[in-house]
Amino acid sequence: MTIVTGPLADSDQAVAAQALQGTLVDLLDLSLNAKQAHWTLFGPRFRSLHQQLDELVTTTRDFSDLLAERSATIGSPPDGRSATVTAASGLPALPAGWIKDSTALDLVTASMSTLVARMRRRIEVTATADPVTQDLLIAVTGELEKHHWMLQVEHSH
Repeated sequence: MTIVTGPLADSDQAVAAQALQGTLVDLLDLSLNAKQAHWTLFGPRFRSLHQQLDELVTTTRDFSDLLAERSATIGSPPDGRSATVTAASGLPALPAGWIKDSTALDLVTASMSTLVARMRRRIEVTATADPVTQDLLIAVTGELEKHHWMLQVEHSH
């Protein structure tokens, strides 16, 4: 059933919707993993990393909402259900239990590396299909790359 008709041709809508949905799932997963690491973190860099992870969570949650709304705008219902995130995320899983600060930093930095690469591919595929979606993906990627840079700098500590 079609409730919302978007401004794009069907083929362009499919490309943009796939990029938006993949990004939404990855950001929701990153948000959950970063918050989990935030809660279970220990070690000498606890305070700075604890705060840094919270900033990352805020960024991912804010952009998740924008991405989901863009998806709805083009006529594709977003799917942020936990089962969908679990099944479709392309990010590495976070282990259960307490996580040493250096291990958390390794895991989150690796997730960020994966996500940034996935985002850059999504930017490429949406260029012709929907420049508005591409613009949103560029903005998200810029912020994610900034967080990735900060994590890498912290990692070199």
